Amino acid sequence: MKGHVRERGKGNWYAVLSVRDPQTGKRKVKWRSLPGCKGKREAQHECARILTEMQSGGYIAPDKTTVAQFLERWLNHIKTQVEPSTYERYFELCTNNIIPALGGARLTKLRPEQISDALSGALADGRRDGREGGLAPRTVHHMHAILKQALAQACVWRAISHNPAALVKPPKVTRAEMRTLDTDATAKMIEAARGTFIFIPVLLGVLCGLRRGEICALRWRSVDLDAGRLSVVAGAARQGGGTREKETKTGRGRAVTLPPMLVTELRRHRLQQSEWLLRIGARLTDDHHVFTREDGAPVYPGSLTRLFRQFLPRHGLPQVRLHDLRHTHATHLLGVGVHPKIAQERLGHSSIGITLDLYSHVMPGMQDDAVAKVDAAIQAALNKPKTK
Repeated sequence: MKGHVRERGKGNWYAVLSVRDPQTGKRKVKWRSLPGCKGKREAQHECARILTEMQSGGYIAPDKTTVAQFLERWLNHIKTQVEPSTYERYFELCTNNIIPALGGARLTKLRPEQISDALSGALADGRRDGREGGLAPRTVHHMHAILKQALAQACVWRAISHNPAALVKPPKVTRAEMRTLDTDATAKMIEAARGTFIFIPVLLGVLCGLRRGEICALRWRSVDLDAGRLSVVAGAARQGGGTREKETKTGRGRAVTLPPMLVTELRRHRLQQSEWLLRIGARLTDDHHVFTREDGAPVYPGSLTRLFRQFLPRHGLPQVRLHDLRHTHATHLLGVGVHPKIAQERLGHSSIGITLDLYSHVMPGMQDDAVAKVDAAIQAALNKPKTK
């Protein structure tokens, strides 16, 4: 493998490479443009680098494929490897944000500074819904993650030699503020929700710590009212214009013990649900969802969030997220001294470390109580009368 440089026109340097065709064994001459080289010496260094990469198998020939063309191919590739809702999010961000900003660039010539400028532009003025302003840092962070994942696949396919997105630092994302309710506020919310459409979801969130998708996917066959226990085996997720059931977030099911109050309310709710269905000539079965519309149809998780948001101001309740009911349940558990391992199993966290990290604000009170008990035990031992 040999090569030399040649200038065509003023300052336009090319590497002239003599390479052997792996199929025929005959030598071919290939010209490679050397943009950015300001003189013969720089061109010779670049030519030597190309020859070294070709000999080691690390050279990627220049290609006219654009970032937009590659992302279309990558989206088709990734479609069968992720959840449908995840793919929808990938497609949305690629189509609305990444391709408009970087789609015209050549894939092999994409540089870290171009990606950095695109992310900064998205933060400043990246909305595509007709409103002014930029995207949230979390959305831009997700843009960077998608582009980095796609370009990593480009490296595997040998479309590029390195991943320029790996050299770009995404914007810092601050964790959403966790707001929880104390026992008085929780009781007020339960009483306000009684008799409304979202009464059962509120109870399942604040007394059992179920996620929104788990509430919408819960079926009567997974609820044992006699034993006072339910099994969380699935979650509901958006797909197109409807919903579908998928495995839980951790991929494992879990059993959740029901408080007696919730058992009573679930019995009452099942009877009411049965009456709803009888009005339309249907019969309640164990295959029906626990939380449904009056016609027995399941409820979309996004609709539950919207109903909860509308419910709060009507009753003068604190503005919390539906997911904060789950945080409230965890805080109540840890606040009364329940071991974090029990809280982890009840909430369905994949490890106890997640539980401790999320609810570290509750730990100081638990430590104070634990230290007081240990101190009392030691003091009692020290005060025992000594025997000869």
